[in-house]
Amino acid sequence: MTDVSFYEYSKLSADGKAALLRRSENDISSFMDKVKPILEAVRTEGDRAVARFGRELDKADISEATIKVTEAEFDAAFGLVSTDVIDAIKFGIENIRVFHEEQKPEAMWLKEVRPGAFAGDRFTPIQSVALYVPRGKGSFPSVTMMTSVPAVVAGVPHLAIVTPPAPDGSVDAATLVAARLAGVETVYKVGGAQAVAAVAYGTETIKPALKIVGPGSPWVVAAKRILAGVIDTGLPAGPSEAMIFADDTVHGGLAALDLLIEAEHGPDSSAYLVTHSRRVAEEALAALPEHWARMTAQRVDFSSTVLSGKCGGVVLTSSIQESYDFVNAYAPEHLEILSTDPFSHLGQITEAAEILMGPYTPVSIGNFCLGPNAVLPTSRWARTFGPLSVTDFVKRSSIGYVTAPAYPLFAENAHKLAIYEGFSSHANAVSPVRDAYLKPKG
Repeated sequence: MTDVSFYEYSKLSADGKAALLRRSENDISSFMDKVKPILEAVRTEGDRAVARFGRELDKADISEATIKVTEAEFDAAFGLVSTDVIDAIKFGIENIRVFHEEQKPEAMWLKEVRPGAFAGDRFTPIQSVALYVPRGKGSFPSVTMMTSVPAVVAGVPHLAIVTPPAPDGSVDAATLVAARLAGVETVYKVGGAQAVAAVAYGTETIKPALKIVGPGSPWVVAAKRILAGVIDTGLPAGPSEAMIFADDTVHGGLAALDLLIEAEHGPDSSAYLVTHSRRVAEEALAALPEHWARMTAQRVDFSSTVLSGKCGGVVLTSSIQESYDFVNAYAPEHLEILSTDPFSHLGQITEAAEILMGPYTPVSIGNFCLGPNAVLPTSRWARTFGPLSVTDFVKRSSIGYVTAPAYPLFAENAHKLAIYEGFSSHANAVSPVRDAYLKPKG
């Protein structure tokens, strides 16, 4: 049996408590130097570098001629995916679309702030966005759904998916099915740091984008940081992380079941169960071997590595308040509130990107088909960022309109402030100098 990391929170030193907040992506300095030559090669060599890195890093059968997915490959994908899975993708896309349609801001609003003076906002789509869909430790049509649907709802005219190729040079068939059903038919077979560089700089085949969204490995995170001055890198979405908050109204075996959901993504994931109930903690530890017995060997390896390491395990607190404090300090990507009365705890939780309530809302449902977006900020960025949304695919312009009758009042007040701040041109623009130009020609 794997020795799962177990912590009694109140007995930890300040350094020990701080150590629990660290994620695998916190220190990516070792990746920065490795990534830089990849980015420069793509910038200078274009398709040739993209194909070369596909062969060398992804071990894929890829050439410059096969970087872009063809219409025939899209068509064939529907024959490779079972109808059950296609139906599940359709179910998820429908719910995700309903959610994001409700989230979409009105195109423009104006409010009369004073008689004859109006101010408001206008929202217009970003013209080009790249959607990153990872593949290294699995295939993720769900990420395709979560990134594509809000982008299509927002009306982005130029959308492209970048995703690592398989060894045979193909793209996961379900990912292509999800892309087409969501409304995106431009897919490039490129992943990792080279994908970020390709959409930042553009290549002979891959058109440059203004923004890239989607979760990725430390290689992707490092590339985004370096290229943040070239392309908008969106919300910080790195390796998966989850926290299962459980009170004493649930069985610990249920908490253990859900603890494994994000832990199985990969050894760089983070996953904690936090509870003030020793019974729940002990039941969870006892149940883990039973749950592992029902999982594939690879996922057991990933999740056991996480739960026995420095970024996962079971945290026993001394009180419900201490549990709240730990959740808020951690600011998790995914948070489950496992309780028969989850709303009694919700008001105490302020720092979490996604909050899934009660025993019938596991992260699995949130990840695949409930509707809210599952592309979420990681590494404590939930303190300032929210989930991916329609608003990530639009830009906001402020609108102002002052009519002739309203102008004198605004000019008077603007003139006073311009003089105080020492801006003579500002002051002149709302002075009698302007009035002379505004008089009707006689």
